[in-house]
Amino acid sequence: MASRPFHHGNLRVVLLEQAEAMLREGGVGGLSLRELARQAGVSHGAPRSHFVDRQALLDALAEQGFNRLTDNLRTALRTPGTLEEQARLVGRAYVDFAVHDAALMDLMFAAKQDAPSGPIHEAALRLFQVFDQALARESTQSPADDARERFKLLFTATMQGTATLLASRRIDRPQAEKLIDDAVDVLLASELGGRLLSG
Repeated sequence: MASRPFHHGNLRVVLLEQAEAMLREGGVGGLSLRELARQAGVSHGAPRSHFVDRQALLDALAEQGFNRLTDNLRTALRTPGTLEEQARLVGRAYVDFAVHDAALMDLMFAAKQDAPSGPIHEAALRLFQVFDQALARESTQSPADDARERFKLLFTATMQGTATLLASRRIDRPQAEKLIDDAVDVLLASELGGRLLSG
């Protein structure tokens, strides 16, 4: 694979692009700084000027993944609509990302929760805050009520499961679309959804 021309100002960007390509092709096990340097066409020590070790590279990829998924959800939420319509758009954006970038998604959620990397933890928080903002517009509940947090986590878990089924070809795309719609309907009609919307 031909490497993209670069100068010192964009070497990190080029290395991350190359690392993502390697991640898609061979998974996390196929990623090494030495192989990254070889495929990017730079000296074997060049990546270490940006990533002190392999874990730093993996952390940078995970952070980049969270940021990209957050941007995708923000784009989905720019479309005006009811909470139900926006939840469907968010669900589709989430599933699309999880299927298209399955290896990256696995890496993003592989971080240890007891000791997350600072930038990764912050990037993950931004992801969850995006959908939370849409929910907050519809809810007047007390901050002491945890309905919004529970709804958000259950919604995310459902979309993650739908993406896993689709990526493994247990279901096809039309079935995935239907699952997203059904999940939104069921969640909003549930006791939890009622608490969320009634305040």
